[in-house]
Amino acid sequence: MQDRPDPDALLQRIQQEQAQQQRGRLKVFFGACAGVGKTFTMLSAARAAQAQGLPVTIGVVETHGRADTEALTAHLPRLPLRALPYKDRTLPEFDLDAALAWGAANPEGLVLLDELAHSNVAGSRHPKRWQDAEELLAAGIDVWSTMNVQHLESLNDIVSGITGIRVWETVPDQFFDAADEVVVVDLPPDELLARLKAGKVYLPQQAERAAANFFRKGNLLALRELALRRTADRVDDEMRAYRRASTTTAEAVWPNREALLACVGTGDNAEKVVRSCARLAAQLDLPWHAVHVETPEQQGHSATLHPQVERTLKIAQQLGAAACAVLPAAKPAQALVRYAREHNLVRVVMGRSTRRWPWQATLAEQIGQSASDLDLLQVGTLPSRSADTTERKTTRTSTAAPRAAFWPGYIAAALACCIAAVIATPLANVLELTNIVMLFLLVVVGVALRFGRGPAIMAAFLGVGFFDFFFVPPRFNFAVSDAQYVVTFAVMLVVALVVGQLTAGLKVQAEAATDREHRVRSLYDMARDLSAALLPEQVAEIGARFITGEFSAGSTLVVADDDNRLQVLPGGNAPVDMAVAQWAFERGEPAGRGTDTLHSSPTLVLPLKAPMRIRGVLVVAMPQGQVPGVEPRRLLQTCASLLAISLERIHYIDVAQKSTVQIESERLRNSLLSAISHDLRTPLASLVGLAESLAMVQPPLPAHQQELTGAIQQSAQRMSALVNNLLDMARLEAGAVQLNKAWQPLEEVVGSALAASAPAIAAHRVEVTLPDDLPLLQIDAVLMERVLVNLLENAAKYTPADTTIHISAQPQSDAVALTLTDEGPGLPKGREELLFEKFERGARESATPGVGLGLAICRAIVQAHGGSIRGDTIHNAQGQPTGARFTLLLPRGTPPTDLGDDADA
Repeated sequence: MQDRPDPDALLQRIQQEQAQQQRGRLKVFFGACAGVGKTFTMLSAARAAQAQGLPVTIGVVETHGRADTEALTAHLPRLPLRALPYKDRTLPEFDLDAALAWGAANPEGLVLLDELAHSNVAGSRHPKRWQDAEELLAAGIDVWSTMNVQHLESLNDIVSGITGIRVWETVPDQFFDAADEVVVVDLPPDELLARLKAGKVYLPQQAERAAANFFRKGNLLALRELALRRTADRVDDEMRAYRRASTTTAEAVWPNREALLACVGTGDNAEKVVRSCARLAAQLDLPWHAVHVETPEQQGHSATLHPQVERTLKIAQQLGAAACAVLPAAKPAQALVRYAREHNLVRVVMGRSTRRWPWQATLAEQIGQSASDLDLLQVGTLPSRSADTTERKTTRTSTAAPRAAFWPGYIAAALACCIAAVIATPLANVLELTNIVMLFLLVVVGVALRFGRGPAIMAAFLGVGFFDFFFVPPRFNFAVSDAQYVVTFAVMLVVALVVGQLTAGLKVQAEAATDREHRVRSLYDMARDLSAALLPEQVAEIGARFITGEFSAGSTLVVADDDNRLQVLPGGNAPVDMAVAQWAFERGEPAGRGTDTLHSSPTLVLPLKAPMRIRGVLVVAMPQGQVPGVEPRRLLQTCASLLAISLERIHYIDVAQKSTVQIESERLRNSLLSAISHDLRTPLASLVGLAESLAMVQPPLPAHQQELTGAIQQSAQRMSALVNNLLDMARLEAGAVQLNKAWQPLEEVVGSALAASAPAIAAHRVEVTLPDDLPLLQIDAVLMERVLVNLLENAAKYTPADTTIHISAQPQSDAVALTLTDEGPGLPKGREELLFEKFERGARESATPGVGLGLAICRAIVQAHGGSIRGDTIHNAQGQPTGARFTLLLPRGTPPTDLGDDADA
C-alpha cells in the first residue's frame, strides 16, 4: 500500500505556490568575476524578450565604458536616476519609486538591475541594491540582475583568502537561493585575460593594475570552480525540492550527484563506520549523513539513546556530517531506504553483519532486496584491542542496570504461567484442550503487554511445556501419545511467539507515541503561554517551568539589551557563568556541558536565535551533571527557539507602543501649536499695526518714545514670524499644504527671496552666481522663496556683520544644485542632520532669537518638491571651520516647449 501524502505538506506547498504567484520572478546572471559578460548576456536576453512584446526597462546598468555593452542599451528604455548628495558631490542612484510606478503601469514588466551587491548612497530607502530588488519582487515586478561569486555572503571569506582582496559588498545566500532562475555566464581564464589585455574589461590603466593583482590565472581558476560548484549546489537543491514535491519520482534515487549515508548501529564497529564514511566523503568531496534506526526493542530497554549511538552521532557531527538523525522504526532496512530516497543519498556505508539464524537476512541483504538502486559499502570489523577493553566494560556496565530491571518480568511470566496451569487444572475435564490453549495464549498476551518481548517469549515456551505436561495425555510427563499433539505444540508455540512479538511491539510503539504526544502537548502548552506573555520575566518563568517539568533541570534566561549587554532575568535557578554565556551569545553556538566548547562548565548554554537577531542565551543545569542526549538536546533547542521568538515579539510590541505614543504626541503637539498659532495671529497683527500707527502719528513722538515704538514693532514682528513658522510646520506635517507648482526661473525666486529678507541681511554682503543655462524648475515659487528666506535669515543671525553670503547654482543631469554658503562658525560637529529636526538649534542656550523651526520647514518644503537638503561645514587647509554650506537638490523635469510663431503656422 502506498503512503498517503502528508496533508500539512500539501497545504504548505499550495500556500507557497500562491505566494510565489503574487511575487515577481528573479533571474540572476551569475559569473566568476568581472568581465565574463554577465551584463552583456543580460542585455541581449532583455532585447530578445522585448522583441517578443515584453515590457522591459533599465533600472540601472553599469557598462564601464564598454562600447559593445553600451550599444545594447540603445533601444531599451531607461528609468531616470535619482541624484543623491554624497560628501562634496552628487551621485546618480537607482530610483526605486520610479521603478515601482513603472511596474504598476506595466503589470508584465521587467526591470533590469545591474550589480546586485551594489551599496546604495546614504539617503536611499535601502542600504543595498538587492533590498531594492526584493521590494520590486514583493510588488509583483520581475527583476533581472547580475552578480559575481565573490559577492555571496557565505563565500566571501573563502574568496578573500584566495585573492587576498576583501569584498565588502555581499548578497545573502538566502536571497540568491530564492532566485527563480540562475544563468551561469562562464568564460575560460585565458579568454578572460585576453579580453582584459584588449581593454574590453577595464580601461588600460585599470587593466594593468587588475592583471597584477586580482586577475591572475590561479585566482580565475579558483573563482570559476567556486561559481560552478555553487551553481551545482543550487541545482541540486532544486532537484531535491522537485523530488519532495513529486509523488512519483521519489521512489528511486537519482545518481545525478553522489552523497553518502552512514548507518550507525549499537555495536563497537559504529565509530569505524562513521570515520570511514567521513574519510571517503572527504576524498570524494561529497556530503554525507549519519543515521541510527531505533527499533521498538531498543526503545523498550531504555528511555534514552544508547550511549554508544549517542557518542557515535556526536563524532559524526564533529567530522562534518551534513545531518545526524535518529529514526524510530520497527524495520531498520525500510527506514534507511526511505531516508536515502528522501535525501537522494546514493551510497550506503554500513558495518559488516552476520546472520543470527540461517533463514534471517542481514541488514545489507534486506536493503539490497528492497532498493536495488542503492550502492552498499560494507566496512570490515577490526580485531578487538586491549585499549578498547575498558571502554567496552564501561559500556556494558552502563547498560547492565537497565537490563537488570527486566528480570522481574521473567519471574512474573513464570508465575503467570503457573497460575494459568493451576486455574486450568480443575477445568481439564470440563474444557476442551483448545480452550486451555487459548488460556495460555491469553497469558502470553498479558505478559507481552506488561513486561515486553523477552518475558513474552519465555511465557510462550513455558505455556507449551505446561500444556504438554499437565493437560496432554499421558499427563504429568512430556511423552506424547498422539503425534497430532506435536502439530498442536508447534502451532501453539508459533502463535504464542507471533502474538507476543506483535503485542510487545505495539506496546513499545504506543509508549513511544505517548511520549511524543506528551512532548508535543508540552510544547503546545508552552507556546500558548508564551503567546500571552507581555514581559521578559514571564517568558523566563514559562521556560523554567517547561524545563523543570520535562527534564527536572534548572534554567536561567539571560537576555541582551539594545546595546548587546547580557542581563540575567530574575526567577532562574541555574548558575550562570557570564564568560560562557557571552561566548555563546557572540558566536551564536551552544557552549558548556556536553559541547566541544568550555565543556567543563556545569551548565549547557544555548543561544536564543530569533529571526532578526540573537536575543540572549538559555542556561540549563541538568540534574546530577548529566549530559543531555540527542533527543533531549533537540527538545531544548526547540524550547530555546520558542523563547527567542517570544522575546522578539515582546521587543517589537514595545517598539510599536513607543512609536504609537510618539505619533500621538506629535499629533497632539501639532494640534496644540496650530490652535495657539491661530489664536495669536490676530492680536499679533493688531499689535504690529498699532506699533506702525504710533510711529506715524502727528506731531511725531519724542525720541525715546519712538525708540520704544520701534522695539515694540520689531518684537511683534519676530513673534508674528515665530507664530507663522509654527502654523506652517503644523500644516506641512498634516499634509494640508497643496503645492502650486509652475515652471519658474530660479533667478526670480532668488531675487524675490533677497528682497523679502533685505532687512535681515542688511549688514551682510550677498554674492549671487547663477549660470545662464539654468533650466526652468517646476516649483511652488512662494514656498521655495520661504526656504531661501529662512536660509538667508539663518546666515545673517549666526555670522558676523560685514561677512559675505554666497548663492550659486549648478545644473546636473537630473537635478539642479542650489548652494548657499556663509563665512560664520559653521555647523556643530556631529549635529548636522539633527539641526533639521523640529525645535533643534545650534546651541542649546543662545542669545540669538529663534526656536529651531526654520531648517525643519526648509526640509519639509524641499522634500515635498521631491528634492533634498543637507548642511555641512566648510574647512580651510588647516582644518579650521570657515563657514556653513547648505545644498538644495531640486529635481529637473521636462519643461514645456514654447513653439512661438511656428506653432501658429
